[in-house]
Amino acid sequence: MASELELEMQAIDRSLLECSAEEIAGKWLQATDLTREVYQHLAHYVPKIYCRSPNPCPQKEDMVAQHVLLAPMEWYLCGEDSEFGFPKLQQANKPSHLCGRVFKVGEPTYSCRDCAVDPTCVLCMDCFLGSIHRDHRYRMTTSGGGGFCDCGDTEAWKEGPYCQKHELNTPEIEEEEDPLVHLSEDVIARSYNIFTIMFQYAVEILTWEKESELPADLEMVEKSDTYYCMLFNDEVHTYEQVIYTLQKAVNCTQKEAIGFATTVDRDGRRSVRCGDFQYCEQAKSIIVRNTSSRQTKPLKVQVMHSSLVAHQSFGLKVLSWLGSVIGYSDGLRRILCQVGLQEGPDGENSSLVDRLMLSDSKLWKGARSVYHQLFMSSLLMDLKYKKLFAVRFAKNYQQLQRDFMEDDHERAVSVTALSVQFFTAPTLARMLITEENLMTIIIKTFMDHLRHRDTQGRFQFERYTALQAFKFRRVQSLILDLKYVLISKPTEWSDDLREKFLEGFDAFLELLKCMQGMDPITRQVGQHIEMEPEWEAAFTLQMKLTHVISMMQDWCALDEKVLIEAYKKCLTVLMQCHGGFTDGEQPITLSICGHSVETIRYCVSQEKVSIHLPVSRLLAGLHVLLSKSEVAYKFPELLPLSELSPPMLIEHPLRCLVLCAQVHAGMWRRNGFSLVNQIYYYHNVKCRREMFDKDIVMLQTGVSMMDPNHFLMIMLSRFELYQIFSTPDYGKRFSSEITHKDVVQQNNTLIEEMLYLIIMLVGERFSPGVGQVNATDDIKREIIHQLSIKPMAHSELVKSLPEDENKETGMESVIEAVAHFKKPGLTGRGMYELKPECAKEFNLYFYHFSRAEQSKAEEAQRKLKRQNREDTALPPPVLPPFCPLFASLVNILQSDVMLCIMRTILQWAVEHNGYAWSESMLQRVLHLIGMALQEEKQHLENVTEEHVVTFTFTQKISKPGEAPNNSPSILAMLETLQNAPYLEVHKDMIRWILKTFNAIKKLRESSSPSPVAETEGTIMEESSRDKDKAERKRKAEIARLRREKIMAQMSEMQRHFIDENKELFQQTLELDASASAVLDNSPVVSDKTLTALGPAQTQVPEQRQFVTCILCQEEQEVKVESKAMVLAAFVQRSTVLSKDRSKFIQDPEKYDPLFMHPDLSCGTHTGSCGHIMHAHCWQRYFDSVQAKEQRRQQRLRLHTSYDVENGEFLCPLCECLSNTVIPLLLPPRKIFNRLNFSDQPNLTQWIRTISQQIKALQALGKEEGTPHTTSSKNSENMDEFQLPEGFRPDFRPKNPYSESIKEMLKTFGTATYKVGLKLHPNEEDPRVPVMCWGSCAYTIQSLERILSDEDKPLFGPLPCRLDDCLRSLTRFAAAHWTVASLSVVQGHFCKLFASLVPDDNHGDLPCILDIDMFHLLVGLVLAFPALQCQDFSGTSLGTGDLHIFRLVTMAHIIQLLLTSCTVIPYLSEENGMDEESPAGEEESAVLALYKTLQQCTGSALKEVPPGWHLWRNVRAGILPFLKCSALFFHYLNGVPSPPEMQVSGASHFEHLCNYLSLPSNLVSLFQENNEITKSLIESWCHNIEVKRYLEGERDAISYPRESNKLIDLPEDYSSLINQASNFSCPKSGGDKSRAPTLCLVCGTLLCSQSYCCQTELEGEDVGACTAHTYSCGSGVGIFLRVRECQVLFLAGKTKGCFYSPPYLDDYGETDQGLRRGNPLHLCQERFKKIQKLWQQHSVTEEIGHAQEANQTLVGIDWQHL
Repeated sequence: MASELELEMQAIDRSLLECSAEEIAGKWLQATDLTREVYQHLAHYVPKIYCRSPNPCPQKEDMVAQHVLLAPMEWYLCGEDSEFGFPKLQQANKPSHLCGRVFKVGEPTYSCRDCAVDPTCVLCMDCFLGSIHRDHRYRMTTSGGGGFCDCGDTEAWKEGPYCQKHELNTPEIEEEEDPLVHLSEDVIARSYNIFTIMFQYAVEILTWEKESELPADLEMVEKSDTYYCMLFNDEVHTYEQVIYTLQKAVNCTQKEAIGFATTVDRDGRRSVRCGDFQYCEQAKSIIVRNTSSRQTKPLKVQVMHSSLVAHQSFGLKVLSWLGSVIGYSDGLRRILCQVGLQEGPDGENSSLVDRLMLSDSKLWKGARSVYHQLFMSSLLMDLKYKKLFAVRFAKNYQQLQRDFMEDDHERAVSVTALSVQFFTAPTLARMLITEENLMTIIIKTFMDHLRHRDTQGRFQFERYTALQAFKFRRVQSLILDLKYVLISKPTEWSDDLREKFLEGFDAFLELLKCMQGMDPITRQVGQHIEMEPEWEAAFTLQMKLTHVISMMQDWCALDEKVLIEAYKKCLTVLMQCHGGFTDGEQPITLSICGHSVETIRYCVSQEKVSIHLPVSRLLAGLHVLLSKSEVAYKFPELLPLSELSPPMLIEHPLRCLVLCAQVHAGMWRRNGFSLVNQIYYYHNVKCRREMFDKDIVMLQTGVSMMDPNHFLMIMLSRFELYQIFSTPDYGKRFSSEITHKDVVQQNNTLIEEMLYLIIMLVGERFSPGVGQVNATDDIKREIIHQLSIKPMAHSELVKSLPEDENKETGMESVIEAVAHFKKPGLTGRGMYELKPECAKEFNLYFYHFSRAEQSKAEEAQRKLKRQNREDTALPPPVLPPFCPLFASLVNILQSDVMLCIMRTILQWAVEHNGYAWSESMLQRVLHLIGMALQEEKQHLENVTEEHVVTFTFTQKISKPGEAPNNSPSILAMLETLQNAPYLEVHKDMIRWILKTFNAIKKLRESSSPSPVAETEGTIMEESSRDKDKAERKRKAEIARLRREKIMAQMSEMQRHFIDENKELFQQTLELDASASAVLDNSPVVSDKTLTALGPAQTQVPEQRQFVTCILCQEEQEVKVESKAMVLAAFVQRSTVLSKDRSKFIQDPEKYDPLFMHPDLSCGTHTGSCGHIMHAHCWQRYFDSVQAKEQRRQQRLRLHTSYDVENGEFLCPLCECLSNTVIPLLLPPRKIFNRLNFSDQPNLTQWIRTISQQIKALQALGKEEGTPHTTSSKNSENMDEFQLPEGFRPDFRPKNPYSESIKEMLKTFGTATYKVGLKLHPNEEDPRVPVMCWGSCAYTIQSLERILSDEDKPLFGPLPCRLDDCLRSLTRFAAAHWTVASLSVVQGHFCKLFASLVPDDNHGDLPCILDIDMFHLLVGLVLAFPALQCQDFSGTSLGTGDLHIFRLVTMAHIIQLLLTSCTVIPYLSEENGMDEESPAGEEESAVLALYKTLQQCTGSALKEVPPGWHLWRNVRAGILPFLKCSALFFHYLNGVPSPPEMQVSGASHFEHLCNYLSLPSNLVSLFQENNEITKSLIESWCHNIEVKRYLEGERDAISYPRESNKLIDLPEDYSSLINQASNFSCPKSGGDKSRAPTLCLVCGTLLCSQSYCCQTELEGEDVGACTAHTYSCGSGVGIFLRVRECQVLFLAGKTKGCFYSPPYLDDYGETDQGLRRGNPLHLCQERFKKIQKLWQQHSVTEEIGHAQEANQTLVGIDWQHL
């Protein structure tokens, strides 16, 4: 099938390739009717090129199309070959100073917070790096695709509009010249023709509606019956639904279906079947049937004729071709714009651009993005036509938005998204407002879409269903457009602009009028509300409009005429909203203290009340502006201030605040959560600026215009507290009638709330226009109060401050003045702390504190004062003066009603038993008195000569109450309260008030001439102060005695506890000792050198070891014959040390792990948390975990953080992830060692002996393999074959260990085998012992690497768990042979030995270059006892160890000389010096050895490097091996380490050699054993692989091996984002990856979390990251998710967690999800921390802890990432 297709394709190609572009273009140039000619050419060729096969191959099609279809057009356009024509055009062209780069999805974009006109002005990375903004405060985001770079647009930047690239070509302030001057007349004419025809063709074919026929002039003569079943994208159906449906409809595999779905999602459509009409129609009906349901419409499917699909494909090609052609010349761009925008024959909306725009929602995604790109590169890059395009856009605005509402694609692919390109450009926006009345259009369009109204004409939202929410989100994009239009404020106003803005303002008021009073609520009494009412929609609307409302006010503030008009309009609308103000409610009269006022009867707790009052709030905002801009004082005659009715203004905001108070008092509990949420948002930082804050301002406006007594009475009435304060003794009666406790509580809360409100009305004067302050004072105050709660990180602080429309809070400009910054450590983040001098500005009743914040702040501030030894009063701060318009506000503090309220509450406090009152009520009254005193003090200090101070609060509080009951004065009551024992907390505050009172009196005396008699107040105060001091002293004494008594009791109890639990304390002491000093307690003679192995091994007396089981708390000694004790351990495969990650085991069943290659491509690492259990306790614990797991599976499918089926469990004590246990053993060598009584042989003799023993074993092995008949003969043979002396191959050693220890040895061995080879456990497998030795070697190697990297001493203090783990692991590996088959272990030994000392039986062993010597050493040493136990000749085990070690060391030296010393250094100065000094013995020895090597290898080693160089390389190369060996023998034989090696310092080379009983001149090993070394070296060098290496045919690892590190990350995060945005998914041809993820181990970029890159792994579909962990990290991976700036840890398929990234912003915070967009820089310490986790193999453990701590992590499908 395929071959036929290919042949067909070739045949076509041949006939097509013979077309000559020149000829065709020539024909066209002569043509009279060019359009017909071109169309005929297209009609003939397009169906022959496109859509020939069921599967599109776009590269091939485009190539042919370029040759046959586009080349003639290019030729026609240039009049010559386009290869010469286009470059000429480009040369003549002046390059544009606009960058105009269109962003791809996920590309980084940069906005400058200092210079951008608004946040939508962005630069691409190239322009940004070349601009001045890179040193400013910039914001970095990733683009959603579709915007473009604003470099070169002078309107977008306050400064630095050009980057270096675009700056060079800024014309020297000349006029906009016509770009057509650079083109010749005929090029203009020709390009005009061809552009018109092709643009017309593309638009016609793309907007064509019929499915099976073409436009008449494109119809072909013979029509084939091939159709395509075309599936279109929608945003309703999920990937899964589409994949499932396709599998059914066109029976394809899941992989193919995923491919289809991905393409549909990306391009918007894809043909899923090709064939005749019937065949396609059938697929269509199945798809439609399967995807339609009641709620959703089915997927859109069309059966289209192949020729139509072909033309549409070419139509898209034409649009992108036009886009590329106009890139050569601005002149061509201008012509294309002209063609696109000229009116067609049908008049209005018939230009090509209009036609495309208006059919936007009918086009598929791919087509849309192609034509949007064309518009961007043409119309938006040409400033003249950008204007004309903007006008067309505005004219069609309503229709485009209507289409967008009906369409279900995201806004990013809709043409409406282009609004940001016009509306944010200030000149265009102004022009559109004045000429097209844009503001009004946007608001009207918005109102059209919200049609549901109630009887009063207010918006009404139904239940918030998903569909509603979707529609509503669409509508909100209109608000965004409105915001764009308003974002840049006009500097000068024309009359047109005023008129049109006010028209827009009218429309806006209409919108707000529909919101005024929406969602009214009534208090539920009796039973709880049944259905939570819909509230979210209204608040969403309010939130979206917040900035628009603020910006409207900003616009009004810029022009006095506009402000006055707007104020009048707003007032009129408010009057209309209130209608008949009384609403038919009956009027009542209130009177207190001889004042009376008329108002209406209204109860918030009984009538309807609404929290939405945007019209009143807007008026409040405008009123403040009148004050701020001083219009109120300049043109009072133009303002309707006299018509204002203050009671009407305050009515609704007051109701709203009373509602909040009642909710706090718990009166609205039965109204459910919807109300609680509304109140929350009302105060929330997102809404409060245009809600709560404006309500306060509105009340301030009202109070400043009316008698404060009247206001207070109305307020008491609304708070439903009028009764309490208007009737004397009401409080007493009230409490004596023991009413319902709740009611008392409610009333108390309401009184507190009301007092709080008065504090706010007088104290909140930090809005410019209310008080004499500027905007920065306001922000400073917000920050001071946020930081008084606790120190905060930058992001927390920003979140708690309101943002303006540019997402700015203005914090950076003032933060330095009020706070210090503290840098972060390794974890945590940088914090701002309040400067101590700002504490005096703290106001306990700051109006933006929530209840919780207020109490935290109070506590924090009091604590601070106690620390500074000050008194703990928190007096009200000194406030700035009010603006004249609000000046009369302060009188509320000295009004009669206020004094009456204060007096009443103080009275209650004095007679504290008779009344229901609360301390917070009193605290608020004290605060109010304090405020009044501060106010009076300021008035006095600032008074001028002729003014009289009218604020006389001090006099009023000194007067006693009126007759008849002559209550004492407020002052007297305060003095009484000062000594009340039940008010300890408030004492300091009362004292502060009395002190201030006296200060004010002194001030008054100094300013007023007439002397005022001393009142007795001061005398009283003096005496009371002395009394107070004495009282305090007495109390302090009592407290001290009490403290001492308690302390004595406690220490007694402690002693008691210690006596009872002596053992526990002993243990902890012992533990501490063992943890702090490694083996300090070993009684070793200090002056003797310590030797770790060999016959001279230092003998250490036995230490008895007692341990306690963490499960049953029973103590036990570790003995050979006792029950097994085990450590929880975790075995994992590891590639941390790997030098070749591409290697992996092909077939684990057949793989032989006996020799480890030096590239350490995959090892097995064992770690432990060091907690000890009895083997049987652990077994019980593990069984219970398993049982629990089975129950859990039956119940519910929640994953746990550990995988029980794989033997995983959590350590019962520390919850550390484990998957097996290591048995605790005594040093095993002491158990196997027998007496040695003969002279110990030297190396040569020993090698001979061992070789003979091996031969004997092999002969025996063969013998066992032969049949028994010839046994007699065999025995004769045996005699001839002399058994080496003392060797008894039939001897079977007795296993010294108890059953349970043997069991555990097997358990751990099998676990290592299972994990290391990924096989099913099999105790009998001969590879089990090899895997155990390997794990021991690998774990030691990885520890040595970590210590070297961190420059720590080899035997420095290790953490307990590491020390225990290595000791147990080494001892286990040494004892494991006792439970393996003896012959198997002997076989391994023979094979390992043969790799160094060749024998005839083992041919195919790896050469010396391909063996990791440390693994070999561990294998040989640990397998040796299996041979030695049959040797009774008296050679000790130690001798064997020593000779094995020396033999391996020699082999390693040869390995080093062959691989790592061949690079000849050029002599530098110091080396030259070395040359002249006489060579040391090491150097000469190593030179001699090198020459021997030269002889053995023939002429392969050419030059001889200098001796010092050889020795230096050998020394450096062998050091890691020696360090690992020292660790190994230290743990194996238990010889303590020499004290010199416990401190860091020099390389300890000599100490290492002594400890390992090596000569410090290592080469002398070869000279001592001269007889055998020559033959060994020869046998090693004659290997064919060594020859190949020396001749350069293969590589080998060189030493010392470099440490593996994680990859180097760039310092600046944006370069990573850029790298990732250029990364396209490797599977889906050139598509940008959505979640590019960087592997930190090897630096590969992966396309994570998407269907396209899923692969199959062990029968499961897994995502790219999981698949990569198996090839790169053998199951463990560390990734950086670039778009989210998150580190991802993965382990296996079910485990993963997110980790904080190593990138921090300037404030020391990470930004996961890149939400804030601050510049991020690499923090080396944090990156090192991640690297350390990786090197220590702790990633899995980290994931385990994270998943235990956070259950949501367990539910994530990690394998799909």
